[in-house]
Amino acid sequence: MGNMDGKTVEELSTTECHQWYKKFMTECPSGQLTLYEFKQFFGLKNLSPAANKYVEQMFETFDFNKDGYIDFMEYVAALSLVLKGKVDQKLRWYFKLYDVDGNGCIDRAELLNIIKAIRSINRCNEKMTAEEFTDMVFDKIDINGDGELSLEEFMEGVQKDEMLLDILTRSLDLTHIVRLIQNDGKNPHEAGQEAQEAQ
Repeated sequence: MGNMDGKTVEELSTTECHQWYKKFMTECPSGQLTLYEFKQFFGLKNLSPAANKYVEQMFETFDFNKDGYIDFMEYVAALSLVLKGKVDQKLRWYFKLYDVDGNGCIDRAELLNIIKAIRSINRCNEKMTAEEFTDMVFDKIDINGDGELSLEEFMEGVQKDEMLLDILTRSLDLTHIVRLIQNDGKNPHEAGQEAQEAQ
């Protein structure tokens, strides 16, 4: 894996690695996560077509060696990037995730589809519609007005705009998944109840 996200596996705490490994091997005894297992792993069921496409795109960006599976090293690299990566590292990864056709630019349709998909997965109630949000992003950071965001426009524009950075970061907030891993697949409330009952 090397230094994929600025943090090697050795730099993660031993406890984190053990928890992640335990969860990974429980959910995926073969050691190689398929797209189907990936969806099961994160509890992604009954997805809309847009959300499904987004999850497939996320899977592909986590599959660093493009072999059709996510192995444990790719899994750790992906989680540590999303959870511990620096802002510019995360933004580069978001860009890659949003650039569905891989042409090096994000167009309105790509961004709109991703925003709709993220909202259906996270079930978040934002004040703006997905269309309004997409328009706002392009109004703010499409500097040359060509209807596409280059990596430079995206990186610079988002880093200069606290609100955009906050919304993008929240949209890929995986802390609830980490809590599930830390509590052996139970949500923290259930784990707390069991601990009380055991006393």
